[in-house]
Amino acid sequence: MEFIYHIATQPDWEEATETGEYRTSTRGKTLDDVGFIHASTHTQVAPVANAVYQGQDHLVVLVIDPGRVHAEIRYEPVQGWETPFPHIYGPLNSDAVVRTLPFEPDAQGYFHFTVLPPAP
Repeated sequence: MEFIYHIATQPDWEEATETGEYRTSTRGKTLDDVGFIHASTHTQVAPVANAVYQGQDHLVVLVIDPGRVHAEIRYEPVQGWETPFPHIYGPLNSDAVVRTLPFEPDAQGYFHFTVLPPAP
């Protein structure tokens, strides 16, 4: 099984754990604004973070089990990217997130991401 990933702010994720669903699409935009929640494959996480989240602190990566997501997931092309991105067309139920990983830039301000197996 291939997990999908979403970069979230710690406050947005904390709210989702209280309400049971996550509704942020991307930096500064909600599911209602965009119509879907942006997600990534493991190879897309760092490039997206370096393009969209430069200078942002207190980020986490949500490790998502697609089989647990209640909303439809579509893999769609995005202009300027070689491989399609997973988009979640509805709120992300928080119980589909099997792990959260702290996500901070290095000393030069760049993000790096290594896929880790979910915690037991």
